[in-house]
Amino acid sequence: MPAEQDALVEGYARALFEVVQAEGELFAVEDELYAFAKALETRTELREALTDPSLPAENKKGLVRDLLGERANPQTVNILGFLIDQGRARQLTRIVEALARIAAEHQQHVLAEVRSAVPLDQEHRKRLAAALSRATGRTVEVKVVVDPSIIGGIVARVGDEVFDGSIRGRLMDVRERLAGA
Repeated sequence: MPAEQDALVEGYARALFEVVQAEGELFAVEDELYAFAKALETRTELREALTDPSLPAENKKGLVRDLLGERANPQTVNILGFLIDQGRARQLTRIVEALARIAAEHQQHVLAEVRSAVPLDQEHRKRLAAALSRATGRTVEVKVVVDPSIIGGIVARVGDEVFDGSIRGRLMDVRERLAGA
């Protein structure tokens, strides 16, 4: 069954990629979908509400509209509604991650998930993408996830590589050096 689920996730991601790209909204919609999917990972109540089989799809879609409202691209809201209508809320995060990977590959980029305590503006994202590109030797597309547990700095994951520039990471390094001394 996992292979079937992987194929299903990949199929939805590819179809959504084609739609969003055809509409000319790829970057904005993909970023919003990624942020929403990552919010589902940390907001248990929201995840439970969207995946509760006893709640009607219209209620779930209303919740998404209420949360995102005018702040999000209408296509983002429509795609989330489509996934809910298709009964794919449980796979939403995996579908969106696959969509982000496909979009990055389409541009011959690799995806970097960056966790930061605060949102990063466009200028910081560009500088971070350039630094990660230099460090990995590949063109990197940055997706930022706001994670207050980082406290300060950032943690970036590019494929299997992790770049920990967080305060917590630095403190752990100091602790290890002191313990080894």
